Amino acid sequence: MPTLDAPEERLRKFKYRGKDASMRRQQRMAVSLELRKAKKDEQALKRRNITNFSPDPASGQLTKGVSLTLQEIINGVNASDPDLCFQATQEARKMLSQERNPPLKLIVEAGLIPRLVEFLKLSPHPCLQFEAAWALTNIASGTSEQTQAVVEGGAIPPLVELLSSPHMTVCEQAVWALGNIAGDGPEFRDLVILSNAIPHLVALVSSTIPITFLRNITWTLSNLCRNKNPYPSVKAVKQMLPVLSHLLQHQDSEVLSDTCWALSYLTDGSNERIGQVVNTGVLPRLVQLMSSSELNVLTPSLRTVGNIVTGTDHQTQVAIDAGMLHVLPQLLMHPKSSIQKEAAWALSNVAAGPRQHIQRLIACGMLPPLVALLKNGEFKVQKEAVWTVANFTTGGTIDQLIQLVHSGVLEPLVNLLTIQDTKIVIIILDVISFILQAAEKLSEKENLCLLIEEMGGIDKIEALQLHENPQVALTALNIIENHFSEGEESGTVLPALDQDHEFLNRLTKQYQGPTTPKPRSKP
Repeated sequence: MPTLDAPEERLRKFKYRGKDASMRRQQRMAVSLELRKAKKDEQALKRRNITNFSPDPASGQLTKGVSLTLQEIINGVNASDPDLCFQATQEARKMLSQERNPPLKLIVEAGLIPRLVEFLKLSPHPCLQFEAAWALTNIASGTSEQTQAVVEGGAIPPLVELLSSPHMTVCEQAVWALGNIAGDGPEFRDLVILSNAIPHLVALVSSTIPITFLRNITWTLSNLCRNKNPYPSVKAVKQMLPVLSHLLQHQDSEVLSDTCWALSYLTDGSNERIGQVVNTGVLPRLVQLMSSSELNVLTPSLRTVGNIVTGTDHQTQVAIDAGMLHVLPQLLMHPKSSIQKEAAWALSNVAAGPRQHIQRLIACGMLPPLVALLKNGEFKVQKEAVWTVANFTTGGTIDQLIQLVHSGVLEPLVNLLTIQDTKIVIIILDVISFILQAAEKLSEKENLCLLIEEMGGIDKIEALQLHENPQVALTALNIIENHFSEGEESGTVLPALDQDHEFLNRLTKQYQGPTTPKPRSKP
């Protein structure tokens, strides 16, 4: 699992400020691979129903059957007698529901899927419909090839029809099966959407359905929002957003978790897609959920708000107005480093905004926890904090830079100059250079140089002149020659502080090297 981005990819992932106003909020396309891949925090794409007994959808009673061999199951499923079909299908379902090593492949290879799909259409036999839907649910929970066999067997249309079944257990199992199919990837997700499943799913949401049923509906809707190559259609998103906004007000943590994950998928895209979500008015509730004590709610709500602040200045302002900056300080100090990292990433994109956003960041007390992370955070968190400082430094006013320096940010930055990550070292050197230029304009450069020397910074920067990476060596050389040599004469001229943010343009060009990009992707 890669833990580092190629630098050019990293720059593409952050909003940034440059000469061209249209480029000031360039979208960061994906973030935090470690958190993205933490399955314990994110809901599963597919789920298998491993309950031992099946409730009779007509009577509510538990049904039991005798054990059959695989051949007897095959014979029974292909029989003409509905009772034999039911018994064999139930036994197949039980085999597929065992917790370990269910024989999904054997059932598929036995050619039973077409018959199971036929059973879905037998409305006079709801018990058989239920068992068939359950068996297909578990087959679809397997590999992509096994899910494909269910789809090619024609299961999607009759499963969508069962969403209108008068038998709740049949309906719920159909929801589950469709969720597994949609969770396999964008192709099958879109087939479910094109089969008109969303209006039926939305119609099922009510205050009277059992909570387990509501959880399954919410999870299935989240899978219909998942994946972005391609994204779900604009029409589908419009159909789902009102019910997702409604579900966000629920109190059940599983419902809230899956709703927030759904919104996180929908905001991981263009500004237009972010705007669709922001315009529903969900941000105040999302910010409220960022304070949840339950990690399965906190994680996706923070992810969603983090995605939103990769958008336009206005979209970021809406998130700020909803109170996100009042919640972030406590998340920067969260016991879990994964939350610290996500919070620092969100903060870095706020710091990439206009100066008034940076001022709000300062006013909400963000600098002390940020400095604490630079000092004591895990390295993956420190990197996000460095990016926050870099964005702050690039876009802030002179007064804001003074407050940044007074917060104690220089010492941990200097200490990080000895790390092995050359790209982060270059960013830190550029930040130090930028701050030195600001100090020079205030006639405070001498004092700042003394401060950096007291921290051991000059020794570290001088040592970097011999670094094996030529960009690190050159950047360190520029700093020494421009700011610490007695004559301060150099053939290399660093960009002026107020020359239309040329510093960041230079930073961008620095990173256009031969390194092959390693884009981070969401599941």
